[in-house]
Amino acid sequence: MINATANPQRIVLFGGTSDLGLEIVATYLRQFPAHVVLATRAQSTDRAAAEERMRAEGARSVRTVDFDAADPASHAATVEAAWADGDVDVAIVAFGQLGDADRLWRDQPRLVDFMTVNFTGAVSLGALLANRMTAQGHGQMIVLSSVAGDRVRRSNFVYGSAKAGLDAFFTNLGDALDRTGVRVLVARPGMVRTAMTAGLKDAPLTQDPDVAARQIVAAAQQGRRVVWVPAAFRLVSLVLHHIPGPIFRRLPL
Repeated sequence: MINATANPQRIVLFGGTSDLGLEIVATYLRQFPAHVVLATRAQSTDRAAAEERMRAEGARSVRTVDFDAADPASHAATVEAAWADGDVDVAIVAFGQLGDADRLWRDQPRLVDFMTVNFTGAVSLGALLANRMTAQGHGQMIVLSSVAGDRVRRSNFVYGSAKAGLDAFFTNLGDALDRTGVRVLVARPGMVRTAMTAGLKDAPLTQDPDVAARQIVAAAQQGRRVVWVPAAFRLVSLVLHHIPGPIFRRLPL
């Protein structure tokens, strides 16, 4: 349970090798030495490095559990394993793929796999987390959405539409959990310099993971439900929503 100084005692990262997810956990650990559970693919080659990093950041203990976002039928067992040592105070949902929109929509099997990971898998996990945290009477979910899901652009509409659905689900899940003791923070970062975006040209307002993570953790500790990362994206989004469709479609976005 979160202690008297509002520090989590146990944190679970679903997407346990995510650069931004690990940075969020590290931000918490710099404030208090929590127990950490990393939920990752069994075959991940980055698993050991992620464990070592969490130990170096001061985790009281580090444990890994197998997690396959593409296999919702296995998620209940993964959540059970994550809770094996007791209540979880913070659960971070930080997995997903980027992909190429034009290739994906032309390849139906790959498109379905992509959506299963980016949307269906996240929703599956979210429902299980909500039930488990409601049962324990407390908990904080941090869900990594994206500004790409706010007003979806043609250039990355497959990724953007998955994030739009994820964002809508978790935003309303937070409302559904009102007064249960469980909070949901939906984080909407812009481009972050991570392995996922390696090789891509920086977009406007691109941030490093540590900078983005500090903003997300601060928002969670403030009890907020949505955070734009950086905050300037809230204004950018407002402007984009007021651009008429025919003009928006011609923008070089």
